[in-house]
Amino acid sequence: MNEVVIMAASASGAPPRPARPQIVLSVKERVQLSPHLVRIVAHGPGMAQIDAGPYTDAYSKMLFRQPGSGIEPPYDLDALRDEVPPEEMPSTRTYTVRRVDHGAGELWIDFVVHGTEGIAGPWAAAAEPGDPVVLRGIGGGYAPDPSADWHLLAGDESAIPAIASALEAMPEDAVGVCFIEVAGEADVLQLRSPAGITVNWLFRGTAAAGTSTVLVDAVREAEWLPGRVHVFVHGERGAMKALRPYFTDERGIDRASLSLSPYWAYGRREDRFQAEKREAIGQI
Repeated sequence: MNEVVIMAASASGAPPRPARPQIVLSVKERVQLSPHLVRIVAHGPGMAQIDAGPYTDAYSKMLFRQPGSGIEPPYDLDALRDEVPPEEMPSTRTYTVRRVDHGAGELWIDFVVHGTEGIAGPWAAAAEPGDPVVLRGIGGGYAPDPSADWHLLAGDESAIPAIASALEAMPEDAVGVCFIEVAGEADVLQLRSPAGITVNWLFRGTAAAGTSTVLVDAVREAEWLPGRVHVFVHGERGAMKALRPYFTDERGIDRASLSLSPYWAYGRREDRFQAEKREAIGQI
């Protein structure tokens, strides 16, 4: 256990959630998948601590040190709070794990990059072999149901890793439809999917990510197939708020057949976004 954060008990008296230990890997390779998507291939002894379970939306809260800070992982966060100003503390960002390959000793994480915006994207764009990759455990909650009659998957760039993993995990006879929103044709990837899954790439053009309705419109206009559907829809918070009533109220999808939540929010950094998710105004 490298993490030593001590959390106070909640006001209700419930025991605190234990802090997850830090898993330290290093960059093995950086791959430019498209103009706005970079894959970091990580490896190292810490791979022995990683278990993604059965989930295709496996994710990790990653710790990123501030540029030029010089601190080395694993990070003693309690000690650092006493030693450095808040702006120099490692930042936490949540990312989907694209693949865990214990045979090759590799973990893949895909990052959306938009120039110098944010901390994780610029880090991934400039990452070099040997740079530290620090994870705080692996979570997840979705895997495609092989007994479903058909599947509906949708999301923007942030959901591509989870959607790609889900498509790869489906049986060869799976049927359904998939919608992925990106900026333009240069961002289209070759994804492996069952022949019965139609993958549609949606282009928002010059509109900023999080401001277009192309994803919501396409999902609402899609043909609704007969039988029981299993839905996976993730992306920007505004789009998720618009789509939830479509699935729950108009289509009557039950909770067990619907995986829908925001991965990010337009105009919000992740720390503020995560705080808002705990408030009524930010819940979906």
